[in-house]
Amino acid sequence: MVRQRKWQHDFWFVASFAILGLYLLFMVYPLSTVVRQSVVDETTGRFSLRYMRQFFSQPYYYRTLLNSFKVAITTGFAAVIVGTPLAYLYTMYEVRGRKTLQLLIILSSMSAPFIGAYAWILLLGRAGAITKFIQTTFGYTIPNIYGFSGILLVLTTKLFPLVFLYVSGALKNVDNSLLEASANMGCTGVKRFFTVVLPLCMPSILAASLMVFMRALADFGTPLMIGEGYMTFPVIIYNQYIGEVGTNQNFASAISVIAIIITLCFFLVQRYLSNRHSFSMSAMHSLERKKASAVGNFFIHLYAYGVVAISLLPQVYLIFLSFRKTSTAGIVFLEGYSLKSYQQVFSNMGGSIWNTIRICGIALFIIIVLAILISYLVVRRRNITNAIIDSLSMIPYIIPGAVVGISLITSFNNPYLPLVGTATIMIVSMVIRRIPYTIRSSVAILSQIPLSIDEAAESLGAGKIKTLVQITVPMMLNGIFAGAIMSWVTLITELSSSILLYSFRTQTLNVAIYTMVAKGADGRACALSTILMLFTVASLLLFNKFSKDGEIML
Repeated sequence: MVRQRKWQHDFWFVASFAILGLYLLFMVYPLSTVVRQSVVDETTGRFSLRYMRQFFSQPYYYRTLLNSFKVAITTGFAAVIVGTPLAYLYTMYEVRGRKTLQLLIILSSMSAPFIGAYAWILLLGRAGAITKFIQTTFGYTIPNIYGFSGILLVLTTKLFPLVFLYVSGALKNVDNSLLEASANMGCTGVKRFFTVVLPLCMPSILAASLMVFMRALADFGTPLMIGEGYMTFPVIIYNQYIGEVGTNQNFASAISVIAIIITLCFFLVQRYLSNRHSFSMSAMHSLERKKASAVGNFFIHLYAYGVVAISLLPQVYLIFLSFRKTSTAGIVFLEGYSLKSYQQVFSNMGGSIWNTIRICGIALFIIIVLAILISYLVVRRRNITNAIIDSLSMIPYIIPGAVVGISLITSFNNPYLPLVGTATIMIVSMVIRRIPYTIRSSVAILSQIPLSIDEAAESLGAGKIKTLVQITVPMMLNGIFAGAIMSWVTLITELSSSILLYSFRTQTLNVAIYTMVAKGADGRACALSTILMLFTVASLLLFNKFSKDGEIML
């Protein structure tokens, strides 16, 4: 018995330091390499701040930072304005097809934003279907979609579901007696929404706005696709590191460090505001959904399904185009329908589909295993080492994908650990960027499981490892599964780091779609986008089947 306990103690001791070692090797060391490269002159090899000064002294460069702020802040406001009322109406009133509506809302956000940008160009671009229809029918030319307005449209329609999920989850914890009390005092309708409901949901709204801000600030594909000269700093990082005109890796590293500092500052401000507005609330009486009046019911459904229709329109149009006839190269759409685009995809690019399953599948398996171990260490075995691991697990929230890609290339393009160009480096990148989703959901569910259950199992002779595997993990499955689904969907739609790390043998679906769009092969791009969409739909349906109530909440 003593030997068994000693082995268990040694296991968790080794697990803590092994996980800490992995973080130090694959995250801290690469980031430190980028920091070092940003302050070293590439010609002299000495310490220098010339690249920092270059960024802030030339308007072309620091304007990209202002552009990124403008995009991120306006997208955050727009997503809150669209997503918060939608969550309120969805939670407070009877809506037909509730589960279907929620799945459609989530689905609208689960393709890569750059695919949405590509689809909106096909719809509202200079030669887009809607543009041509309005011009031919009414003789009116619609405003230009390119630039800031197009980026805002794409990111808002992709990111408002995050606000919807957070606020819906918060509204589930609101006690109905609070609303009844406000109604008794004459506070109803819109006034109650702004004076009672909104303040109660403010911590979740702040958390959601931070997520939207971070995603919009770090987005690479959308400005590159639809920006047309409206440059943001992720695009500048990419161009400086792997551009066609000329590259400067030290300058790219300097911009990356600036990006990390800025996102860290916003993260800390948001945490401060969230802690300031935080409070505990337990819903003794859950909200009771009510049926609106005939007129109110009409406008509720019009708003809810109207928002979803606008968000899903680009994806539906891509599915439609994927079945259109194309020219030999798949560049020009012709009259009629065929499966030619799919035949070309499966005959020439089937490896991209297999790579997506293989690379993302391995990354997801590693994420689940590490998330279970890390959540157990953080919740059940608290010490300084595990607190450091918990803090390190949050860092990927504030690191743009392009920065992760650059840091890994810089660190592992050497004869000692030559990972560049392999599937391993893509798996490492995906695990680093997407593991926080599963860790947070696992920690949340494990915190709700009483420690007395573990103690009871141990008193009956089960060791800590056996208790974890046979009792604790099965009880955590719902939280693990929810986080794993979120991780999986973001894995298969990853672009910003994969575009830097992939090789011909490790090209995934998202990279293949971007490559086809760049070549102008619209038929194959639409077919690949449809296949990626099917992956997403299958993931959401799988979650819906195994979820306790069939609803996805954060």
